[in-house]
Amino acid sequence: MNQILKNKTILIGVTGGIASYKIPNLARMLIKQGAEVNVIMTENATNFITPFTFETLTKNKCIVDTFDRNFQYSVEHVALAKKSDSIITAPATANIIGKIANGIADDMLSTTIMASTAPKIISPAMNHNMYHNPIVQDNISKLEHYGYTIIPPEHGMLANGDDGDGRMPDERILLEYIVRSLYRKDFSGKKVLVTAGATREAIDPVRYITNHSTGKMGYAIAEEAVRRGAEVILISGKTNLEIPSGVKLIPVVSAKDMYNAVMENFPECDIVIKSAAVADYTPETVSSQKIKKHDGEFSIPLKRTDDIIAELGRIKKPEQFLCGFSMETENMLENSRRKLISKNLDMICANSLNQSGAGFGTDTNIVTLITKSDETQLALMSKSEVAGKILDRIKSLIG
Repeated sequence: MNQILKNKTILIGVTGGIASYKIPNLARMLIKQGAEVNVIMTENATNFITPFTFETLTKNKCIVDTFDRNFQYSVEHVALAKKSDSIITAPATANIIGKIANGIADDMLSTTIMASTAPKIISPAMNHNMYHNPIVQDNISKLEHYGYTIIPPEHGMLANGDDGDGRMPDERILLEYIVRSLYRKDFSGKKVLVTAGATREAIDPVRYITNHSTGKMGYAIAEEAVRRGAEVILISGKTNLEIPSGVKLIPVVSAKDMYNAVMENFPECDIVIKSAAVADYTPETVSSQKIKKHDGEFSIPLKRTDDIIAELGRIKKPEQFLCGFSMETENMLENSRRKLISKNLDMICANSLNQSGAGFGTDTNIVTLITKSDETQLALMSKSEVAGKILDRIKSLIG
Protein backbone atom coordinates (compact mmCIF):
# COMPACT_ATOMS: atom_id res chain seq x y z
CA MET A 1 0.00 0.00 0.00
CA ASN A 2 1.21 3.51 -0.83
CA GLN A 3 0.65 5.35 2.44
CA ILE A 4 0.25 8.70 0.71
CA LEU A 5 -3.20 7.65 -0.56
CA LYS A 6 -4.47 6.64 2.87
CA ASN A 7 -7.39 8.86 3.96
CA LYS A 8 -7.04 11.05 0.85
CA THR A 9 -10.12 12.02 -1.16
CA ILE A 10 -9.79 11.45 -4.89
CA LEU A 11 -12.35 12.75 -7.36
CA ILE A 12 -12.64 10.92 -10.68
CA GLY A 13 -14.37 12.63 -13.59
CA VAL A 14 -15.62 10.23 -16.26
CA THR A 15 -16.64 11.50 -19.69
CA GLY A 16 -18.18 9.82 -22.73
CA GLY A 17 -15.47 7.57 -24.08
CA ILE A 18 -15.20 3.83 -24.55
CA ALA A 19 -12.14 3.81 -22.27
CA SER A 20 -14.45 4.51 -19.32
CA TYR A 21 -14.65 0.74 -18.84
CA LYS A 22 -11.20 0.92 -17.22
CA ILE A 23 -12.22 3.40 -14.53
CA PRO A 24 -14.08 1.09 -12.10
CA ASN A 25 -10.82 -0.80 -11.69
CA LEU A 26 -8.98 2.48 -11.03
CA ALA A 27 -11.55 3.30 -8.35
CA ARG A 28 -11.09 -0.15 -6.83
CA MET A 29 -7.28 0.27 -6.78
CA LEU A 30 -7.57 3.63 -5.03
CA ILE A 31 -9.96 2.29 -2.42
CA LYS A 32 -7.70 -0.69 -1.79
CA GLN A 33 -4.91 1.74 -0.92
CA GLY A 34 -7.03 3.61 1.60
CA ALA A 35 -8.43 6.49 -0.45
CA GLU A 36 -11.99 7.77 -0.44
CA VAL A 37 -13.26 7.98 -4.00
CA ASN A 38 -15.98 10.18 -5.45
CA VAL A 39 -17.09 10.00 -9.07
CA ILE A 40 -18.73 12.58 -11.30
CA MET A 41 -19.96 11.39 -14.68
CA THR A 42 -21.05 13.45 -17.63
CA GLU A 43 -24.40 12.53 -19.12
CA ASN A 44 -22.69 11.04 -22.17
CA ALA A 45 -20.53 8.83 -19.95
CA THR A 46 -23.65 7.03 -18.72
CA ASN A 47 -24.06 5.61 -22.23
CA PHE A 48 -20.89 3.56 -21.65
CA ILE A 49 -21.09 2.63 -17.96
CA THR A 50 -23.73 3.02 -15.25
CA PRO A 51 -23.43 5.24 -12.16
CA PHE A 52 -24.54 2.24 -10.09
CA THR A 53 -21.21 0.54 -10.87
CA PHE A 54 -19.28 3.35 -9.21
CA GLU A 55 -21.73 3.66 -6.32
CA THR A 56 -21.30 -0.04 -5.56
CA LEU A 57 -17.51 0.28 -5.55
CA THR A 58 -17.10 3.61 -3.76
CA LYS A 59 -20.13 3.55 -1.42
CA ASN A 60 -20.64 7.18 -2.46
CA LYS A 61 -23.30 8.69 -4.70
CA CYS A 62 -22.12 8.98 -8.29
CA ILE A 63 -23.10 12.45 -9.43
CA VAL A 64 -24.38 13.17 -12.93
CA ASP A 65 -27.03 15.88 -12.74
CA THR A 66 -25.92 19.32 -11.54
CA PHE A 67 -29.43 20.01 -10.23
CA ASP A 68 -30.09 16.68 -8.51
CA ARG A 69 -31.49 17.76 -5.14
CA ASN A 70 -30.78 14.49 -3.33
CA PHE A 71 -27.36 15.63 -2.20
CA GLN A 72 -25.72 15.48 1.19
CA TYR A 73 -24.42 19.03 0.69
CA SER A 74 -26.35 22.12 -0.30
CA VAL A 75 -23.81 23.19 -2.93
CA GLU A 76 -22.33 19.88 -4.04
CA HIS A 77 -19.81 21.09 -6.62
CA VAL A 78 -18.24 23.46 -4.09
CA ALA A 79 -18.20 20.79 -1.37
CA LEU A 80 -16.51 18.21 -3.59
CA ALA A 81 -14.12 20.83 -4.94
CA LYS A 82 -12.99 21.68 -1.40
CA LYS A 83 -12.93 18.09 -0.21
CA SER A 84 -10.84 16.57 -3.02
CA ASP A 85 -7.08 16.16 -2.63
CA SER A 86 -6.63 15.33 -6.31
CA ILE A 87 -8.91 15.32 -9.37
CA ILE A 88 -8.43 13.12 -12.42
CA THR A 89 -10.59 13.24 -15.54
CA ALA A 90 -10.31 9.92 -17.36
CA PRO A 91 -11.18 9.36 -20.06
CA ALA A 92 -11.13 13.03 -21.05
CA THR A 93 -12.86 13.74 -24.34
CA ALA A 94 -12.05 16.65 -26.65
CA ASN A 95 -15.29 18.21 -25.42
CA ILE A 96 -14.37 18.35 -21.71
CA ILE A 97 -10.81 19.44 -22.54
CA GLY A 98 -12.17 22.30 -24.65
CA LYS A 99 -14.65 23.34 -21.97
CA ILE A 100 -12.11 23.46 -19.15
CA ALA A 101 -9.47 25.18 -21.29
CA ASN A 102 -11.92 27.94 -22.18
CA GLY A 103 -13.54 28.43 -18.81
CA ILE A 104 -16.90 26.85 -19.62
CA ALA A 105 -18.62 25.34 -16.59
CA ASP A 106 -22.01 24.07 -17.74
CA ASP A 107 -22.23 20.67 -16.06
CA MET A 108 -21.32 19.12 -12.72
CA LEU A 109 -17.85 17.96 -13.74
CA SER A 110 -16.63 21.15 -15.38
CA THR A 111 -18.16 23.23 -12.57
CA THR A 112 -16.45 21.20 -9.86
CA ILE A 113 -13.09 21.33 -11.62
CA MET A 114 -13.35 25.11 -11.96
CA ALA A 115 -14.16 25.46 -8.26
CA SER A 116 -11.24 23.36 -7.01
CA THR A 117 -7.66 24.27 -6.18
CA ALA A 118 -6.58 20.61 -5.95
CA PRO A 119 -4.05 19.14 -8.41
CA LYS A 120 -5.83 18.30 -11.65
CA ILE A 121 -4.95 15.48 -14.04
CA ILE A 122 -6.32 15.04 -17.54
CA SER A 123 -6.09 11.77 -19.49
CA PRO A 124 -7.08 12.48 -23.11
CA ALA A 125 -8.69 9.56 -24.93
CA MET A 126 -10.09 9.92 -28.43
CA ASN A 127 -9.68 9.25 -32.13
CA HIS A 128 -6.18 9.78 -33.55
CA ASN A 129 -7.16 12.62 -35.89
CA MET A 130 -9.25 14.31 -33.21
CA TYR A 131 -6.36 14.17 -30.75
CA HIS A 132 -3.99 15.74 -33.29
CA ASN A 133 -6.49 18.41 -34.32
CA PRO A 134 -4.69 21.74 -33.79
CA ILE A 135 -7.58 23.11 -31.74
CA VAL A 136 -7.46 20.14 -29.34
CA GLN A 137 -3.68 20.43 -29.11
CA ASP A 138 -3.98 24.15 -28.36
CA ASN A 139 -6.50 23.40 -25.60
CA ILE A 140 -4.19 20.76 -24.09
CA SER A 141 -1.28 23.22 -24.19
CA LYS A 142 -3.46 25.83 -22.49
CA LEU A 143 -4.31 23.39 -19.69
CA GLU A 144 -0.62 22.58 -19.21
CA HIS A 145 0.10 26.32 -19.05
CA TYR A 146 -2.42 26.62 -16.21
CA GLY A 147 -0.83 23.80 -14.22
CA TYR A 148 -2.92 20.82 -15.28
CA THR A 149 -1.05 17.53 -15.61
CA ILE A 150 -1.66 15.84 -18.95
CA ILE A 151 -1.18 12.07 -19.20
CA PRO A 152 0.11 11.38 -22.72
CA PRO A 153 -2.18 8.96 -24.56
CA GLU A 154 -0.66 5.75 -25.87
CA HIS A 155 -0.27 4.59 -29.45
CA GLY A 156 -2.24 1.45 -30.29
CA MET A 157 -5.49 0.06 -31.58
CA LEU A 158 -8.35 2.47 -30.96
CA ALA A 159 -12.06 1.79 -30.51
CA ASN A 160 -12.79 2.23 -34.22
CA GLY A 161 -10.12 -0.31 -35.15
CA ASP A 162 -7.58 2.27 -36.34
CA ASP A 163 -4.00 2.18 -35.13
CA GLY A 164 -2.88 5.54 -33.80
CA ASP A 165 -2.52 7.94 -30.88
CA GLY A 166 -5.33 8.61 -28.43
CA ARG A 167 -5.54 5.42 -26.38
CA MET A 168 -5.93 5.90 -22.64
CA PRO A 169 -3.11 4.24 -20.64
CA ASP A 170 -3.47 1.32 -18.27
CA GLU A 171 -5.09 1.97 -14.89
CA ARG A 172 -1.75 1.47 -13.11
CA ILE A 173 -0.34 4.46 -14.98
CA LEU A 174 -3.38 6.57 -14.08
CA LEU A 175 -2.91 5.52 -10.45
CA GLU A 176 0.75 6.53 -10.51
CA TYR A 177 -0.15 10.01 -11.79
CA ILE A 178 -2.64 10.39 -8.94
CA VAL A 179 -0.04 9.24 -6.41
CA ARG A 180 2.50 11.64 -7.88
CA SER A 181 0.09 14.57 -7.65
CA LEU A 182 -0.06 14.14 -3.86
CA TYR A 183 3.69 14.34 -3.26
CA ARG A 184 5.45 17.55 -2.31
CA LYS A 185 7.75 18.61 -5.13
CA ASP A 186 10.79 19.36 -2.98
CA PHE A 187 13.20 17.97 -5.61
CA SER A 188 11.77 20.02 -8.45
CA GLY A 189 14.59 21.43 -10.57
CA LYS A 190 17.05 18.78 -9.38
CA LYS A 191 18.64 16.22 -11.68
CA VAL A 192 19.16 12.91 -9.88
CA LEU A 193 21.21 9.98 -11.13
CA VAL A 194 20.45 6.58 -9.58
CA THR A 195 22.28 3.33 -10.26
CA ALA A 196 20.58 0.00 -9.57
CA GLY A 197 20.82 -3.73 -10.04
CA ALA A 198 23.72 -6.10 -10.56
CA THR A 199 26.39 -6.04 -13.23
CA ARG A 200 27.37 -9.12 -15.25
CA GLU A 201 31.00 -9.87 -16.06
CA ALA A 202 31.30 -12.21 -19.03
CA ILE A 203 33.47 -15.34 -18.82
CA ASP A 204 32.51 -16.69 -22.24
CA PRO A 205 29.41 -16.37 -24.49
CA VAL A 206 27.35 -18.45 -22.03
CA ARG A 207 28.60 -17.70 -18.52
CA TYR A 208 29.11 -14.63 -16.40
CA ILE A 209 29.92 -13.50 -12.86
CA THR A 210 27.19 -11.58 -11.01
CA ASN A 211 25.58 -11.16 -7.58
CA HIS A 212 22.17 -11.41 -5.92
CA SER A 213 21.05 -7.79 -6.35
CA THR A 214 17.55 -7.41 -7.82
CA GLY A 215 17.60 -3.62 -8.15
CA LYS A 216 14.53 -3.11 -5.94
CA MET A 217 16.15 -0.50 -3.70
CA GLY A 218 17.49 1.60 -6.57
CA TYR A 219 14.21 1.45 -8.48
CA ALA A 220 12.33 2.54 -5.37
CA ILE A 221 14.66 5.53 -5.00
CA ALA A 222 14.25 6.47 -8.66
CA GLU A 223 10.46 6.25 -8.38
CA GLU A 224 10.39 8.31 -5.18
CA ALA A 225 12.62 11.01 -6.72
CA VAL A 226 10.35 11.31 -9.78
CA ARG A 227 7.30 11.58 -7.55
CA ARG A 228 8.97 14.43 -5.70
CA GLY A 229 9.63 16.39 -8.88
CA ALA A 230 13.18 15.41 -9.84
CA GLU A 231 14.44 14.69 -13.31
CA VAL A 232 15.77 11.17 -12.90
CA ILE A 233 18.33 9.13 -14.84
CA LEU A 234 18.28 5.46 -13.84
CA ILE A 235 21.36 3.48 -14.89
CA SER A 236 20.46 -0.14 -14.34
CA GLY A 237 21.84 -3.60 -14.70
CA LYS A 238 19.43 -6.28 -15.90
CA THR A 239 16.41 -6.68 -13.60
CA ASN A 240 12.90 -8.10 -13.74
CA LEU A 241 11.40 -4.85 -12.47
CA GLU A 242 8.96 -2.49 -14.14
CA ILE A 243 10.63 0.75 -15.17
CA PRO A 244 9.29 3.60 -12.99
CA SER A 245 7.14 5.97 -15.00
CA GLY A 246 8.89 9.20 -15.90
CA VAL A 247 12.53 8.12 -15.49
CA LYS A 248 15.15 8.03 -18.22
CA LEU A 249 16.46 4.46 -18.21
CA ILE A 250 19.97 3.65 -19.40
CA PRO A 251 20.40 -0.15 -19.42
CA VAL A 252 23.91 -1.54 -18.88
CA VAL A 253 25.44 -4.99 -18.53
CA SER A 254 29.00 -4.89 -17.20
CA ALA A 255 30.82 -2.79 -14.63
CA LYS A 256 32.65 -1.06 -17.49
CA ASP A 257 29.31 -0.24 -19.14
CA MET A 258 28.07 1.26 -15.89
CA TYR A 259 31.28 3.24 -15.40
CA ASN A 260 30.99 4.76 -18.87
CA ALA A 261 27.27 5.60 -18.47
CA VAL A 262 27.76 7.18 -15.05
CA MET A 263 30.76 9.24 -16.14
CA GLU A 264 28.91 10.48 -19.21
CA ASN A 265 25.90 11.68 -17.22
CA PHE A 266 27.52 12.73 -13.94
CA PRO A 267 28.62 16.28 -14.88
CA GLU A 268 25.02 17.48 -15.40
CA CYS A 269 23.59 15.88 -12.22
CA ASP A 270 22.96 17.53 -8.85
CA ILE A 271 22.60 14.31 -6.86
CA VAL A 272 23.99 10.82 -7.44
CA ILE A 273 22.74 7.82 -5.47
CA LYS A 274 24.84 4.72 -6.17
CA SER A 275 22.75 1.74 -5.08
CA ALA A 276 23.88 -0.68 -7.80
CA ALA A 277 25.84 -3.80 -6.84
CA VAL A 278 28.80 -3.40 -9.17
CA ALA A 279 31.30 -6.22 -9.56
CA ASP A 280 34.70 -5.49 -7.97
CA TYR A 281 36.43 -7.96 -10.27
CA THR A 282 36.07 -9.06 -13.87
CA PRO A 283 37.82 -11.80 -15.90
CA GLU A 284 41.13 -10.69 -17.40
CA THR A 285 40.09 -12.21 -20.71
CA VAL A 286 36.74 -13.28 -22.16
CA SER A 287 36.71 -16.44 -24.22
CA SER A 288 35.09 -16.02 -27.62
CA GLN A 289 33.93 -19.65 -27.48
CA LYS A 290 32.19 -21.64 -24.76
CA ILE A 291 34.79 -23.03 -22.36
CA LYS A 292 34.57 -26.82 -22.27
CA LYS A 293 34.78 -28.98 -19.16
CA HIS A 294 38.23 -29.95 -17.97
CA ASP A 295 39.34 -32.73 -15.68
CA GLY A 296 40.69 -31.35 -12.44
CA GLU A 297 40.69 -27.75 -11.25
CA PHE A 298 40.00 -24.72 -13.38
CA SER A 299 40.74 -21.10 -12.50
CA ILE A 300 39.81 -17.76 -14.00
CA PRO A 301 42.28 -14.88 -13.56
CA LEU A 302 40.46 -11.72 -12.44
CA LYS A 303 41.32 -8.03 -12.50
CA ARG A 304 39.86 -5.07 -10.63
CA THR A 305 37.04 -3.11 -12.21
CA ASP A 306 36.95 0.68 -12.18
CA ASP A 307 35.92 2.05 -8.78
CA ILE A 308 33.04 4.23 -9.95
CA ILE A 309 32.12 5.87 -6.67
CA ALA A 310 35.75 6.61 -5.76
CA GLU A 311 36.20 8.37 -9.10
CA LEU A 312 32.99 10.36 -8.55
CA GLY A 313 34.21 11.37 -5.10
CA ARG A 314 37.46 12.54 -6.63
CA ILE A 315 35.94 14.70 -9.38
CA LYS A 316 32.67 15.91 -7.86
CA LYS A 317 32.05 19.62 -7.54
CA PRO A 318 31.19 21.18 -4.16
CA GLU A 319 27.54 21.64 -5.19
CA GLN A 320 27.11 17.99 -6.20
CA PHE A 321 25.80 15.48 -3.63
CA LEU A 322 27.15 11.94 -3.66
CA CYS A 323 25.41 9.10 -1.80
CA GLY A 324 26.70 5.54 -1.73
CA PHE A 325 25.49 2.19 -0.42
CA SER A 326 27.39 -0.27 1.73
CA MET A 327 26.28 -3.89 2.01
CA GLU A 328 28.19 -5.61 4.81
CA THR A 329 28.27 -8.94 6.63
CA GLU A 330 30.45 -7.74 9.54
CA ASN A 331 31.53 -4.47 11.18
CA MET A 332 28.85 -2.64 9.20
CA LEU A 333 29.21 0.80 10.76
CA GLU A 334 33.00 0.83 10.86
CA ASN A 335 33.41 -0.40 7.30
CA SER A 336 30.73 1.96 5.98
CA ARG A 337 32.16 5.00 7.73
CA ARG A 338 35.60 4.13 6.35
CA LYS A 339 34.12 4.01 2.85
CA LEU A 340 32.33 7.33 3.41
CA ILE A 341 35.60 9.07 4.27
CA SER A 342 37.98 7.34 1.84
CA LYS A 343 35.71 7.88 -1.15
CA ASN A 344 34.66 11.44 -0.28
CA LEU A 345 30.94 10.71 -0.03
CA ASP A 346 28.37 13.05 1.46
CA MET A 347 26.26 10.18 2.78
CA ILE A 348 26.29 6.40 2.80
CA CYS A 349 23.38 4.01 3.33
CA ALA A 350 24.60 0.98 5.26
CA ASN A 351 22.82 -2.31 5.65
CA SER A 352 23.74 -5.82 6.71
CA LEU A 353 22.95 -9.16 5.13
CA ASN A 354 22.82 -10.60 8.64
CA GLN A 355 19.63 -8.70 9.52
CA SER A 356 16.35 -10.38 8.71
CA GLY A 357 14.32 -8.31 6.24
CA ALA A 358 17.35 -6.49 4.84
CA GLY A 359 19.53 -7.05 1.82
CA PHE A 360 19.06 -8.51 -1.63
CA GLY A 361 15.72 -9.53 -3.11
CA THR A 362 13.50 -8.46 -0.22
CA ASP A 363 10.69 -5.89 -0.35
CA THR A 364 11.91 -4.43 2.95
CA ASN A 365 15.20 -3.05 4.23
CA ILE A 366 16.93 -1.91 7.41
CA VAL A 367 19.28 0.97 6.68
CA THR A 368 21.56 3.23 8.68
CA LEU A 369 22.13 6.66 7.10
CA ILE A 370 25.68 7.83 7.82
CA THR A 371 27.13 11.27 7.20
CA LYS A 372 30.39 12.79 8.38
CA SER A 373 28.61 14.18 11.44
CA ASP A 374 25.94 11.65 12.41
CA GLU A 375 24.23 8.30 12.03
CA THR A 376 20.49 7.64 11.74
CA GLN A 377 19.29 4.06 12.05
CA LEU A 378 15.98 3.38 10.34
CA ALA A 379 13.53 0.72 11.44
CA LEU A 380 12.47 -2.19 9.24
CA MET A 381 10.28 -0.71 6.51
CA SER A 382 9.41 -1.18 2.86
CA LYS A 383 12.04 -0.18 0.34
CA SER A 384 9.66 2.51 -0.90
CA GLU A 385 9.55 3.98 2.61
CA VAL A 386 13.34 3.67 2.93
CA ALA A 387 13.67 5.57 -0.36
CA GLY A 388 11.56 8.36 1.08
CA LYS A 389 13.72 8.55 4.22
CA ILE A 390 16.91 8.64 2.13
CA LEU A 391 15.59 11.54 0.06
CA ASP A 392 14.33 13.31 3.18
CA ARG A 393 17.84 13.15 4.66
CA ILE A 394 19.46 14.32 1.43
CA LYS A 395 17.02 17.22 1.24
CA SER A 396 17.86 18.24 4.81
CA LEU A 397 21.56 18.28 3.93
CA ILE A 398 21.38 20.19 0.64
CA GLY A 399 18.67 22.62 1.80
